[in-house]
Amino acid sequence: MGTGKRGLIAVAVTVVCAVTVLGAPGAAFAAPSPSPSPSPSSAASADVSNKDLEAVRGKLEKLYHSAAVATDEYNAAEEAAEKQSAEIVSLAKKIVKGQERLAELKKRAGAAAAAQYRSGGLPDEAHLMLSDDPQAFLDGARRVLQGERATKGLLAEMTRTQQDLEQYAKDASAQWQKLEAGRKAKAAAQKKIEKQIKAAEKLESQLEKEELKRLAELEEEAARRAQTDWLDSGVLDDIKGKASESGRKAVEYATAQLGKPYEWGAEGPKTYDCSGLTSEAWASAGEGIPRTSQEQWKQLKRIDIQDMRPGDLIIYNNDASHVALYVGDGAIIHAPRPGRTVTVAGAGSMPILGVVRPDA
Repeated sequence: MGTGKRGLIAVAVTVVCAVTVLGAPGAAFAAPSPSPSPSPSSAASADVSNKDLEAVRGKLEKLYHSAAVATDEYNAAEEAAEKQSAEIVSLAKKIVKGQERLAELKKRAGAAAAAQYRSGGLPDEAHLMLSDDPQAFLDGARRVLQGERATKGLLAEMTRTQQDLEQYAKDASAQWQKLEAGRKAKAAAQKKIEKQIKAAEKLESQLEKEELKRLAELEEEAARRAQTDWLDSGVLDDIKGKASESGRKAVEYATAQLGKPYEWGAEGPKTYDCSGLTSEAWASAGEGIPRTSQEQWKQLKRIDIQDMRPGDLIIYNNDASHVALYVGDGAIIHAPRPGRTVTVAGAGSMPILGVVRPDA
């Protein structure tokens, strides 16, 4: 490639470094060797070109990795907001019922006070003492005792109801505060996602069609090498597990989504992000699992790789920022990143953190 094109790529790399702070490193794929060329002069040019394109690939990996991390943050904030909103609605219903109960109790207390007023303002005990009928005295004593108990119970219930209402109000206020904090976290994550993706798209826009094609080839070659290394380790020799009924349904669901676009924050049915695909696949099998890849890693049962079976989830990268559905024979179905579609890939084409099983 001429110096003009090389300069264009160099400028693109410089631009992306200037417009964004890169996140943690992404998948540590082995870089392929430069392809041999028919003549010494073209070989030197191709060698420089491959180095430049490798630099671009590395930058893109970091940008999309950072976007994936932010997407998990966004999804976590959204999931929390849904739970907090539901809790606020529940508390509101309790407050309404509590207010209705308190009004009823006050009405009963008012009726008791009115009855005492009609009796001349004297308490029941006074009327009792004025009675000269022994049987009436005994009957009245029982009624007074019952009345005292009822009055104490009424006052105690009014106090408890009032306390419950105050607690419900405090809980609702706390949930509103969490909801607002979550809204800010969600907005910050969205801003970060859009910034990283925009920077990646700007970087790719600096390349010409031929360079984009060669860049895609380098990405595929890196994935093949990683997968080959994984398979050469003999890992499949020990993997004999068969899918459970739920796992089979999850795999069927994921397979039906092949070719659909990646979209951050999406859970289908037209677009997905990585954890949106896996959570919906398992929801279709009747198993509710956490929404984000990080929570899937934290909450689901961990399985040794040699015990892996179709339907299990493979978690990738040290920060659990990516997840895929294992479908058997060393393959996965996943939603890779912006600009890609749901696809089949090698299970070892990215650095594996571990495996979890939703229906353990």
